[in-house]
Amino acid sequence: MILRTLNVFAVAALLGSAVYAYTVKYETIYFSEQISKLKNGNHREREAIAVLRAEWAHLVRPTRIQALADQHLDLKQLTVDQIVQVMDLPDRPPKVDSIGRKLELLGLAEPTSTPREDGPRRPVPAATNGLTTGAIPAVRRPQEPAR
Repeated sequence: MILRTLNVFAVAALLGSAVYAYTVKYETIYFSEQISKLKNGNHREREAIAVLRAEWAHLVRPTRIQALADQHLDLKQLTVDQIVQVMDLPDRPPKVDSIGRKLELLGLAEPTSTPREDGPRRPVPAATNGLTTGAIPAVRRPQEPAR
């Protein structure tokens, strides 16, 4: 009786291992087919990219662009009197903070320093216990410990 039970278990184990081996085999075949499909798709995409690059190179040829510019744009040749040196150009006007000036006129802004040549006007820091004169306290930066 024990021998028959062992034989039945051995045959069941053999059938189970055979089913598992075939499952692994067919999964492997499935995944290898998926890989080959992806490789073929990758190859097709690379070919499509190569075609698009060739078309782009054809479209951006300088002679074609020049012909299109001549056809669609009303451009004139540059003359010698149009060329100037940098020193002949006028200086830039100073930057004006129009919103800041409006706030100053309304009395809502902090007093500002004199305008600087390199940029907009900067507010003068308030000296009242680290707070500004407005209703919102200024952000205080933590001080680093002395070394």
